[in-house]
Amino acid sequence: MKLLRYGDRYGSKVPCVMDTEGQARDVSSLVTDFGPRTLSPDLLDRLRAADLSRLPVVDPTGLRVAPPTAQPFNIWCVGLNYSDHAAEAGLPIPDEPILFNKSTATYCGADDPILFSPRMTKLDWEVELGIVIGRPTLGITREQAMSHVAGFVLVNDVSERAWQMERGGQWVKGKSFPNFCPTGPWLVTPDEVGDHGALDMWLDVNGTRKQTGNTASMIFDVATIVSYMSEFCQLEPGDLICTGTPPGVGAGMKPPQWLSPGDTVSLGIAGLGEQHQTVTRIEDLA
Repeated sequence: MKLLRYGDRYGSKVPCVMDTEGQARDVSSLVTDFGPRTLSPDLLDRLRAADLSRLPVVDPTGLRVAPPTAQPFNIWCVGLNYSDHAAEAGLPIPDEPILFNKSTATYCGADDPILFSPRMTKLDWEVELGIVIGRPTLGITREQAMSHVAGFVLVNDVSERAWQMERGGQWVKGKSFPNFCPTGPWLVTPDEVGDHGALDMWLDVNGTRKQTGNTASMIFDVATIVSYMSEFCQLEPGDLICTGTPPGVGAGMKPPQWLSPGDTVSLGIAGLGEQHQTVTRIEDLA
């Protein structure tokens, strides 16, 4: 099952489920929105059981694709979680997942612009598999983990490397500017994704392939990440976990390559859709 939403950033959203013909069906008669206060296994079961053919078709023409769920309470990230990316960075394979946060204000739609501040010097890209939590999660085992996952999303974990690495070593600084977490276009439930441990992923900048990878190279898999995190904190419904990126980021190029205003970024993961963004100066949005 694919969940998606349409609507302006600060206005109301239309929650939809994709039918078998690829049409978005308005499910607002069944749920006001998808998000932290509504996501649950019961909701997903009700949506699966619904007769979508009886619900209105949403014409996407001229509509903004919003993130597939409302703004989460938390955005969590796992660093250096691909063996080939760790090698690219010249860093050892971590013994345990490296965890950090992004501000929830980074959360935006799949095709929203990547915002550029005049203080940025090393703006970078990262295609990532995102996990969306489906129920309160604390102290669970690896075997229980998948029953706590509502679905998967495509994420671009945009990063400002100078802020991340050169301003006191606090990664959150380089990860938290507005629009640094394009998410979607869909939330895809695990039964439809299939083997989430073998998904092809890619990212292009200005039409040139930069990242090519597969989730099979993840050091810590989805179940391990969810269980591990639940040892230290309670994960809430709607929480987004960004699980790391394969090689090909700008910081790993020789010489490094950085995004500039006007650059375009396209990315995708098999079964999770595609994103298309343009780097845009913040003053140009006024």
